[in-house]
Amino acid sequence: MEESTSREKIFKKIRDALINKSDNPYQVKDWSTSVFARLEDSPDVSFAKEFTRIGGKFIYCESETDFVASFRQFINDFPGEIPVCTDQGLIQVFEENSIHVKQELEDADDLKIGITRCEYLIARLGSIMVSSAHESGRRLNVYPEIHVVVAHPSQIVPDMKDALSAIRKKYNNKLPSMITSIAGPSRTADIEKTLVMGAHGPKELYLFLIEDRNLK
Repeated sequence: MEESTSREKIFKKIRDALINKSDNPYQVKDWSTSVFARLEDSPDVSFAKEFTRIGGKFIYCESETDFVASFRQFINDFPGEIPVCTDQGLIQVFEENSIHVKQELEDADDLKIGITRCEYLIARLGSIMVSSAHESGRRLNVYPEIHVVVAHPSQIVPDMKDALSAIRKKYNNKLPSMITSIAGPSRTADIEKTLVMGAHGPKELYLFLIEDRNLK
């Protein structure tokens, strides 16, 4: 009986609300103002802080020469490993500087290092937006144990909405079939609450940020 009475009270409130409708206090909606607080730092500094906070490894390069030197130092930490890169602009840079890379993805199971470009860098999240439109396609973002991304400061945007707006404009609303955001190395704690790195993708994520005027 008490349950029935409680139910009737709820139904009565619903009926009263439908009969005696009140005016909407939120007639004017502001869809343009961001719900997030302003970034405390510039977008590039904010991105670097967030990217490293979530486990990414950030390398800033002032020039192509600086990039080549930094990449040589990076690759020396993995003796015997030959990175895979399918981006023709980057391949040209590597060839001009006698850095050997594979240009085809042959065996995904044994892929140690993959090098790609990206679409945008999202400052607030420290994440990297990639798409299938690049020469690296879908696989090099997921298969390597170590994912190396090459980008420029001009690709940094404040928020996800800015990245989505920019990519629509870039492709004239004919969006690539795959667009995703990478937030640090792949990880999961689904199994017994134990953190496992590289469960669904690369264990390590490197970003070489090169000044725009200095790379092909």
